[in-house]
Amino acid sequence: MEIRIGIANTGRELNFETNESSADVKQTIAGALDTGATHITLADNKGNNYIVPTASLAYIELGTEESRRVGFVA
Repeated sequence: MEIRIGIANTGRELNFETNESSADVKQTIAGALDTGATHITLADNKGNNYIVPTASLAYIELGTEESRRVGFVA
């Protein structure tokens, strides 16, 4: 699933793919915001971790569960 995170006062967005389900990502984000956590930590499908301060979140866009790949399969 593709995740796009807009961060306040920056011209770029954080964009990555994760193997987590949409429900798990929503639960992580909502839980952090509800408890007043200072940051959210998410992991991509390559093992990288992203730590984003909750005060700087502008938006979070969750893509579809299925990844659409372009290319040829050998």
